Amino acid sequence: MKRGMFMGKRWIHHYPKEIPAHIATNVQPLTYYLKQTAKEFPEEKALHFMGKELTYKLLYEYVVRFANYVKGIGLKKGDRVAIMLPNCPQAVIGYYGTLLAGGIVVQTNPLYTERELTYQLNDSEAKMIICLDVFYPQVSTVREKTSLEHIIVTSIKDFLPFPKNIIYPFVQRKDNQVLVQVQHSNGNHVMTEVLKRQADAFADVEVAVDDIAILQYTGGTTGLPKGVMLTHRNLAMNTIMSAQWLFNIERGKETVLGALPFFHVYGMTTVMNLAIMQGYKMILLPRFQIEDVLKAIEKHRPSLFPGAPTMYIALINHPKIEEYDLSSIKACLSGSAPLPVEVQEKFEKVTGGKLVEGYGLTEASPITHCNLIWGKRVNGSIGIPWPSTDAMILNQETGEEAEINEIGELVVKGPQVMKGYWNRPEETDAVLRDGWLYTGDMGYMD
Repeated sequence: MKRGMFMGKRWIHHYPKEIPAHIATNVQPLTYYLKQTAKEFPEEKALHFMGKELTYKLLYEYVVRFANYVKGIGLKKGDRVAIMLPNCPQAVIGYYGTLLAGGIVVQTNPLYTERELTYQLNDSEAKMIICLDVFYPQVSTVREKTSLEHIIVTSIKDFLPFPKNIIYPFVQRKDNQVLVQVQHSNGNHVMTEVLKRQADAFADVEVAVDDIAILQYTGGTTGLPKGVMLTHRNLAMNTIMSAQWLFNIERGKETVLGALPFFHVYGMTTVMNLAIMQGYKMILLPRFQIEDVLKAIEKHRPSLFPGAPTMYIALINHPKIEEYDLSSIKACLSGSAPLPVEVQEKFEKVTGGKLVEGYGLTEASPITHCNLIWGKRVNGSIGIPWPSTDAMILNQETGEEAEINEIGELVVKGPQVMKGYWNRPEETDAVLRDGWLYTGDMGYMD
């Protein structure tokens, strides 16, 4: 495949001077950035969860405790650890703790059926899983059908402040949730007990930037879900690209609304990993409820709100939106689906911030394109490729680069593109050729 005369990365001419065409950096494993942020901003707030806050110093200490514990019960480098949690402090601790111990994270949707959960755990050969107490009966049921050896159980109340932590079980009963008591023994582990262990000096596990960090399962268009192998380099580079795109956002002084679930790579990159790398404070919401979102924006004043069009549509259509002060919002990246222009315009009018559409896919960590937040944008388009990212539209009949305004398949190339599909070399070969990712999506370059 050869790049023709039409493209030639001509989109770079649209970049503001603050955005580099190429990111030249000595990228590190993801855990390096948490460690550095904890050193730089030890007393700054890392997380806010329903009234409870953790500093970066305490967050890192919990991560080290978790890493030490899972190593102590047998986690070896490259072992897979499933995380079946909504957005909560335990999700962040489990994610970075697993990576620090040399493990591979398998993000697991808490809404999976027993069949879906069994398939994913078997395909990934996960050795451990972290789950909420309400999911323990389901996880315990599938345990015999999988290679699970350890279940680490936690509860929403574990990181609630007093008196919410006392009241929470009564809320569970009111919502008809099953109250589960798990003993810390026989392959079952209680997160509160895990995090009580001393954060002794951590014996670093040697992790390379091209080691797999996560297996992110995606259904694709056909067949069984596939585990996308994303390396530390893939995820770190896409996070650095996000920071470059948000060049007007100040390191160590921003707050990001964590409404996107971390078990999807979009929320993982644009909320969790970006906040950790840049020293932002995360407002964690375990589920998207529009009134909770509106109250959180007014109370905690987040400047960043990555989301999906359905979230912004729900917000602008709320009958009492005018009663909330949403003026703290500076920038929002919208993904997962096309962003209607009328939604974009109304959201910007209500908040005074910028809302731009982007494009990505799980196989690219996930973002490859976005409209400029501060600069020229083309509403109704996916924008332009990110730094260090290449893209072409290919004529599907000839396999050559398409003419300007000719519809064809979008292919992308860059450091955020996956290593391949877990246990599926033939499917990897079908979409990855000479470093180019064939997306299967149709479009055109104008």
